Amino acid sequence: MRNILILFLFLGTTALAQEPLKQTLSFSISGKVKNSSTITLDSLNSYPVKVIGDIKVTDHLGTLKHQDDQLKGVLLKDILSHTVLDANSPKLYSRFYFACTGNDGYVVVYSWNELFNTEVGNHVFIIMEKNGIKADKMPESIQMTSASDFKTGRRYLHNLDKIVVGEVN
Repeated sequence: MRNILILFLFLGTTALAQEPLKQTLSFSISGKVKNSSTITLDSLNSYPVKVIGDIKVTDHLGTLKHQDDQLKGVLLKDILSHTVLDANSPKLYSRFYFACTGNDGYVVVYSWNELFNTEVGNHVFIIMEKNGIKADKMPESIQMTSASDFKTGRRYLHNLDKIVVGEVN
């Protein structure tokens, strides 16, 4: 009986183990926008690529998880600048947010003001190269980081799948 219980616990734990994430080669932008769009890894190459440098990725307590070196990326606000919000007036932009979701369900949220009206927006990147490896060769291909955050791991997103634009009423 004890062996059956141990086997059951082992199989139950194995079933709960995460499957490897599928590489994303594109992401959608939808929600409170005039027109939804799809951004491909290839189309990201048309944006200016900036040197981000090295980032220490930390957890919510500030404990070092790992370091990423030689990062290069495209600013998220450059990509979103082509997205027309579904708003009657620019005064309403302060009510908009961007929920960025990885294909594992992890969500990172930015406000319109944060990206377009503060210094933070100059440090939120789609990673195009990391540790000398181009994004299309990385298993977690479309990644995002907010390089100026104190706890960098909280808004470090793997395999970006979609950005849903919302509005707070």
